[in-house]
Amino acid sequence: MAMIDDLRRIEEEAAKGISCAPTLEELERIRVRVTGKKGSLTGVLRQMGQLSKDERPQVGKLANEVRSHVEAALDAKRAELAAAALDARIAADSVDVTLPGRRPTVGTQHLISQIVEEMEEIFCGLGYDVMDGPYVETTYYNFTALNAPEDHPSRSARDTFYVVDNAPEGKEACVQGESDVLLRTQTSGVQVHAMEAQKPPIYMICPGTVFRPDTADANHLPQFTQIEGLVIDEGITFGDLKGTLDYFTKAMFGKDRATRYRPHFFPFTEPSCEIDVSCGVCHGKGCRFCKNTGWLEILGCGMVDPNVLEMSGIDSERYTGFAFGIGAERVAALRYDLPDLRMLVTGDMRFLNQF
Repeated sequence: MAMIDDLRRIEEEAAKGISCAPTLEELERIRVRVTGKKGSLTGVLRQMGQLSKDERPQVGKLANEVRSHVEAALDAKRAELAAAALDARIAADSVDVTLPGRRPTVGTQHLISQIVEEMEEIFCGLGYDVMDGPYVETTYYNFTALNAPEDHPSRSARDTFYVVDNAPEGKEACVQGESDVLLRTQTSGVQVHAMEAQKPPIYMICPGTVFRPDTADANHLPQFTQIEGLVIDEGITFGDLKGTLDYFTKAMFGKDRATRYRPHFFPFTEPSCEIDVSCGVCHGKGCRFCKNTGWLEILGCGMVDPNVLEMSGIDSERYTGFAFGIGAERVAALRYDLPDLRMLVTGDMRFLNQF
């Protein structure tokens, strides 16, 4: 019977194709070609209506056997190919545990944090305490208690970030600014808090972030790190100030670096001065880095004004003291000959990984 021959031929060809199928995709194509809606086996089954009643049982039985054999062969081959694919994937993803591991990139402290910690170590070695204070201050602690007059330019909104108006209703908040609350422009306010909270002797530094509405350029940043220092004790003289800061500059920049003191004005110190350190590039001979002067400015300092002591409840007849302010970014720039302060805050890892 022709239909029986067709069924046996379909089974034989399907078995041969299944056994040789190299991939699951090819196996699926064989299944569709044989048992799909338009497959060869399905086409034969659709012709069974043309058979006589005597022929249908025999052909139907054989057709079911062929379908069962083909589906069994497909399932077996599918499992075989899936196992082979899994083995190949495992082999490809395997790790050779005898290979050396990849060394992870280890982070380090930012250069500014390193500078601040080094300065803290220097002054702590001299017996100073490290103190902290609020970022948001009032005009009293940031200006008034530091002997800054009401019309001082630093009180202007052009030089200070004012935050909240705390003035009583019907009264002006501030002569220069528009508020009594501000982001601190200096860490000197921490000194006032310290003088109010404890009696002399006081030996302290207060490192911290300060804020000023400056346009970022090679020499200025709107947010930077300042280290203020304060000493209040009996018999403190300008000689103590000079000895302390000479020691600091040599510890920070090297024993071969010289210092010089230039008269200056600060509201909270009298007398006041700025300190320069000899240029580390030209060793004081003059170059482009120091603008051919041989010197680089590093900090401001002076003897604490008696008015500042009295406003904080300290007897200026008995006690004297000195104060100084150092910019950590400036120290970093001078120490490592950096031409632009913005290099410290842009997050360029090629630069930061050098330190």
